[in-house]
Amino acid sequence: MALRKNSETRPQILEVTPAAAIPGGEFRIRGKGLTGADRPQIRFGEIAAPVVIGSESLIIVKVPDGVSRGRLVLGPDDGTAWTCDIGIQIADSVHPVANPVVDRSGAIYTTFSGSAGQKTAVAIYKVDPSLGPKPLVNDLMNATGLALDSEGGLYVSSRHDGMVYQVSPAGNLATYVEGMGVATGIVFDRDDNLYVGDRSGTIFKISRQRQIYVFATLEPSIAAYHLAIGPDGFLYVSGPTTSSFDAVHRVSSDGHVTVFYRGLGRPQGMAFDIDGNLYVAASLGGRRGVVRISPDAKAELFLSGPAIVGLAFSPSKSLVLATTNSLFRVDVRIEGRPIP
Repeated sequence: MALRKNSETRPQILEVTPAAAIPGGEFRIRGKGLTGADRPQIRFGEIAAPVVIGSESLIIVKVPDGVSRGRLVLGPDDGTAWTCDIGIQIADSVHPVANPVVDRSGAIYTTFSGSAGQKTAVAIYKVDPSLGPKPLVNDLMNATGLALDSEGGLYVSSRHDGMVYQVSPAGNLATYVEGMGVATGIVFDRDDNLYVGDRSGTIFKISRQRQIYVFATLEPSIAAYHLAIGPDGFLYVSGPTTSSFDAVHRVSSDGHVTVFYRGLGRPQGMAFDIDGNLYVAASLGGRRGVVRISPDAKAELFLSGPAIVGLAFSPSKSLVLATTNSLFRVDVRIEGRPIP
């Protein structure tokens, strides 16, 4: 909430959007008398922030690196303030290409996927937010999608060999299913059926008895399919194509594909909150970050930030974001939908 003006000459902040950001993202500040006679001064805590656009009624400001406080201040000294949600980096030197996953204890799992055919020293990291990342899996090429089953077991796909592996708590691998094409996104439903996205155009469904079905077919993705199970029990699929006006698809239990929302740029990882809102790493109207789509398919930019490829809610009602080389935690106070 904006603080009360101390004088008639003090700038008045009426709105700051979106609700949250990570470093490199942008906030749009709307109000009255924002610039005055001088160039506007914006800071987060004690860190000055670069102004992209400044006018009497609109300022666009970029969140600088190193920000750990969400108090945005306009003007010198105490100035006019507004509280924002700012993401804090909790891991770097990783390489996710899809969602991280968070288990019931709050531990986070993410990948170092590497380029096609690249053998990396570590394939999966386990991240304790207070202690940082520790290697979990070493001997796996191009770790791609991650998922947890109903018992908290961890699974990973490899786009290199088209296989999905079970991962033991000690980091050992066992083959769960093979022959999945260019296996990318994976997710379990409430009955522990596993869905695997082959980015060449197929969604596979694997029963708990490991029977394999072709569940749906879609337009091939240039990068990966990303999967999520909605509160309606339907499968939601995103995947960037050559279009700049991509869709999130909704697949019914009998494999019928419809468009849930169209109008995103390069949609990638997804997660649902407890109220049925869908959060997608994507661009909306040219602004990159996390887009929130309501159950009736109304979209808004929820969080601003560059290079976001995936996201997951934690038990502490935080949002864990994966960029192409880092993990961030944003205390958004939103409860995620249980997985699965």
